[in-house]
Amino acid sequence: MKSLSPLSDPIESNAKGFSVRFGEKWLNDKRDIPFVKLLLFINFSVIPLGILLFFPLLTGLVWWLVFLFWFWLAQIYLRGPFGLMLHNIAHRPMFKKKYNWANHYVIWFVCPFFGHTPETYFAHHLGMHHRENNMPADGSSTMRYQRDSLVDFLKYYLRFLLFGFRDTFRYLRSKKMRRYYTRLTAGEGTFFLFCAILLIVSMKATFFVVILPFLFSRLIMMLGNWTQHAFIDPDNPENTYRSSYNCINTSYNKRCWNDGYHLIHHLKPGAHYTDMPTLFLKEQPKMIAEKSLVFDGIHYLHLFYYLMTKKYDQMADNLVDLDNVYSSRDDAIATLRARTMRFAV
Repeated sequence: MKSLSPLSDPIESNAKGFSVRFGEKWLNDKRDIPFVKLLLFINFSVIPLGILLFFPLLTGLVWWLVFLFWFWLAQIYLRGPFGLMLHNIAHRPMFKKKYNWANHYVIWFVCPFFGHTPETYFAHHLGMHHRENNMPADGSSTMRYQRDSLVDFLKYYLRFLLFGFRDTFRYLRSKKMRRYYTRLTAGEGTFFLFCAILLIVSMKATFFVVILPFLFSRLIMMLGNWTQHAFIDPDNPENTYRSSYNCINTSYNKRCWNDGYHLIHHLKPGAHYTDMPTLFLKEQPKMIAEKSLVFDGIHYLHLFYYLMTKKYDQMADNLVDLDNVYSSRDDAIATLRARTMRFAV
């Protein structure tokens, strides 16, 4: 186990000069300038290359080489930064109301290049997940699964892939959240209609540039949610302090906008990512009292691997012992094991 060390995660966006002036004019929060820079890079790389793959200018081996580079760039290298930018702007729209067309451009045009159907993330994440906080009514709840089982994770992923839209729609409709389920239906329906049209243009490009990223995107999103809500206190599952955790001091937080602070995010969903480390320190007394989990130096991919291989010793080695809440390393391991057990829901 570790003691709490000084935080190295980003607390500012480092916007300067023209970037600040642009942010003040266009953005709701000028600290979101890094998102604009990311979008500019995507618009001059991912999008034109993705479109190029639909044209007969590229054939044979050249097509496959360009595709492999495009897939690595969009679905591997930029997957995390874009996905977590989408997470941030779902909670806090990036562009001011007078430039709302730019918000729609990101959601309706850029998102499909990363396998995200328009509006679906917003409707699912804000309309259901945060309202239910991973409890049984949440269609993507992890509670009914054994969270250190690869078989159960595959069941979880396939259920979301096949029935995620249905479950989300039913939930939103039952809560009379018309704005949410209308946007959900419009986004999901338009995406698959567009896929059908693109199949006429090129079956190969449609599968590899649109459908494969869709399947991959939903896998990564479910892997993230699974791991972020893998440790749930069996005696108090509704307690936010005991149903999620924080990952601190990782390179992942620098690339993905402090996404490791998931417990803090559930407590303060509208907080800006640069505020997360400060909020973490403010919440420390409560986290100590609630025996919240904090991991130092590892992130969700590490934890997913450790869970699937049941390497609880390695998880415990990176667990921060806030104010000596664990009597021993074995006590910490026992706590982690207990919090991955399935619930009878």
